[in-house]
Amino acid sequence: MPHPDISLPRLIAHRGLSAHAPENTLAAVRAAHATGCTWVELDVQLLGDGTPVIWHDAGVRRCSDASGRLADLDLPTARRLDVGAWFGDAFRGERIATLAEMLKLIDECGMGLNLELKVNRGRSAAALVEEAVPAALDALPPERLIISSFNDDALACTRELAPASRLALGVLFEGIGRGWRSRCTELEAFSVHADWRRLSRRGTTAVKDDGYALLCYTPNDPAAFAHLWQWGVDAAISDDPSRFISHLP
Repeated sequence: MPHPDISLPRLIAHRGLSAHAPENTLAAVRAAHATGCTWVELDVQLLGDGTPVIWHDAGVRRCSDASGRLADLDLPTARRLDVGAWFGDAFRGERIATLAEMLKLIDECGMGLNLELKVNRGRSAAALVEEAVPAALDALPPERLIISSFNDDALACTRELAPASRLALGVLFEGIGRGWRSRCTELEAFSVHADWRRLSRRGTTAVKDDGYALLCYTPNDPAAFAHLWQWGVDAAISDDPSRFISHLP
């Protein structure tokens, strides 16, 4: 089945330009755009009141000035968090981004988005899909959107909402081991997303021979990553894509 006509860049900014701005924030996406990145990878999950927000962890301690579970927050409470000061004074006062705000910014910048459905322990995959995926489909054209996840329930629910011709799905793996092909076939996947440190040449060749795009997370050393370009990897999802520019094939 045909997929959207996605022209992947070699480099995708991980959680925005997270080496230079607080991850998963509007500031990080603006920074990525300013440096010439055309695609970003971001995480989405739900607050306790069901609002989809751009956030990675189950809790807020690591990337804000508070502690506690994201699932225990409603939007007004989450808005009071400072999610930039932990990274640096220049970002003090940065607020958590809703999915709606982020989609608006990405569309205004003309960027592509790899949106990872982050289903943390005890959270509903179906509820996340219901709130996040239709909004992304409405905001961005098919050629500028990939929905990815480690969670097969989330990916299956997503596929029920849109056929492969309308929406590209990326299946996340740590390593490409037994069973990868059946997962991708069942979900009519567009791409495989793998930990670059656990890729083998044999696994890479198998993925490419089967016609999938292959994206790697999260390389930040272009010299150590160089051999993977030779193996046929399509894109690197990096905290600092600019480091790779002089090392591209």
